[in-house]
Amino acid sequence: MPIQFPNKPGIVAYLTAGDPDLATTRDIALAAIDNGADVIELGVPFSDPLADGPVIQRASERAVAKGTRLTDVLALSKELRQARPHCGIVLFSYLNPVVRMGMKPFCAAAKENGADGVLLTDMIVEEAGEYVTEMAANDLAPVFLAAPTSPDARLKAIGESSKGFVYAISRVGITGTQDAVNSDAPALVARLRQFTQLPIAVGFGISNAAHVKAVGEFADAAIIGSALVALIEKTGPEQAAKEVGKFIAGLRA
Repeated sequence: MPIQFPNKPGIVAYLTAGDPDLATTRDIALAAIDNGADVIELGVPFSDPLADGPVIQRASERAVAKGTRLTDVLALSKELRQARPHCGIVLFSYLNPVVRMGMKPFCAAAKENGADGVLLTDMIVEEAGEYVTEMAANDLAPVFLAAPTSPDARLKAIGESSKGFVYAISRVGITGTQDAVNSDAPALVARLRQFTQLPIAVGFGISNAAHVKAVGEFADAAIIGSALVALIEKTGPEQAAKEVGKFIAGLRA
């Protein structure tokens, strides 16, 4: 089932769970939801986040150093689901922590703890048979990444295997902010539209209201990651939730 984006464009807010600590992540997530975020991506911290730029790498390192584990992120998902039943929740992880738990128990735990969907960064659609099966068995939405360099056959497979929304990467490379929405993004979204009726969210480099507005011209939602994580890093635990709330409200304004 598609994840709903009642606002146009939708806003997906990525947070590294456990940075600076789990209680603060919860407060930040609630502030983001209350100020206009439609979906929270809860990032599971990982010791080797190869797809991420330095901002999210540092956040992951801090969260790992605090001892944040996949089970903690699942518990946080449950808290958010109870506190804000209407919000979309996507667990965002590298494959390694999930493999360590086991795909079947992980998918069951994700459902039990209130998640709507899962995005495994390094899970490629061609090798996702067990993952897609277990997600379907638990009525969860798998979200796959689509890149500008993906051939049409791969985009078709991604469109057919995704259930919540499709994550369109605005550029090739690692996460991080940029000055403008990459010119490859509209063409990628147009290509994806041939293969799926699901919402398409654009991420990698979206960091301000102008970017969100630009994305809204051709896609269904904008994904904000590094800009939020950098703001949290800069403001510190005491002010992080308040500042993130203001930031998200600014994107909506």
